[in-house]
Amino acid sequence: MRILMAGAGATGGYFGARLAQAGQDVTFLVRERRYQQLQASGLVLQTPQGTETLKPQLAQANSLTGHYDLIIVTVKSFALDQVMEDIAPAVGPETLIMPILNGLRHIATLQQRFGEDRVIGGLCKINATLGDNGEVIQMTPLHQLYYGALDGNNDARLQRVDAALRDCQVDTRFSDNIMDELWEKWLLLSTLGAVCCLARGNTQQILTSRGGEALLQGVFSEILSVITAEGYQTRPAATARILELLSDPATPMTSSMYRDLTQGFDIEADQVIGDLLLRAKRHSLATPLLNAVDVNLQVYLQQR
Repeated sequence: MRILMAGAGATGGYFGARLAQAGQDVTFLVRERRYQQLQASGLVLQTPQGTETLKPQLAQANSLTGHYDLIIVTVKSFALDQVMEDIAPAVGPETLIMPILNGLRHIATLQQRFGEDRVIGGLCKINATLGDNGEVIQMTPLHQLYYGALDGNNDARLQRVDAALRDCQVDTRFSDNIMDELWEKWLLLSTLGAVCCLARGNTQQILTSRGGEALLQGVFSEILSVITAEGYQTRPAATARILELLSDPATPMTSSMYRDLTQGFDIEADQVIGDLLLRAKRHSLATPLLNAVDVNLQVYLQQR
């Protein structure tokens, strides 16, 4: 299977490297700066087990040739419009596109551009970031990759994807209910991002502060009400596990959006929080805490 990994940041770099190490034909589509960095130093993985370096196959938008069987999109959500232009020449009659982005807005955007039958569901769970020299740093052993047909019909095309991905040295989950997994990932990451960005700290600091637990639970409840109104079929055991994970004061957690914010980078405010507010408005839901978070993030973006 010919695979194009659109992006070689922490997510794309890690999972693309594992696919390449498993013998898959993987090409990384990257911008000029990242291209030069990877050409010079290789793709470096720093994991709890040690450091690994591989020489990746690289391409830039103007050098893509031929069609790919699978395109895995791993850029930040605010870069989606540009990456759709970049990957368009690589999309052939049989190409499947698997986005691993935060939120859910990107699915409809990709379907509108490339067709509903081309886009499949995907998400990852990994604690990773890029180091100062562009190395991919995996902070914990967690490295899960979920995928499946958005309508639950994992046909022969999806079986081929599973055959390519399942032996890539990561914990793969071939799901027949990927939409619920996507809703629950959004519930987790948006709650985490909201409270960390609003309070400017990790969950341990928040939970040990006066009113911190009430803040986290209030944000969680607002988000759960929104995604349920939008079609999430609540799985009580799953949502309870998410709240329990977030509410553990012994485990300090932060979101990628919070880490980007503290470094002065652009953030996925509209895609992670703003889209929830649009959906809440559609159902006349009151979400005062999410509104406070959204204002906070908008002010940050104005001040960058």
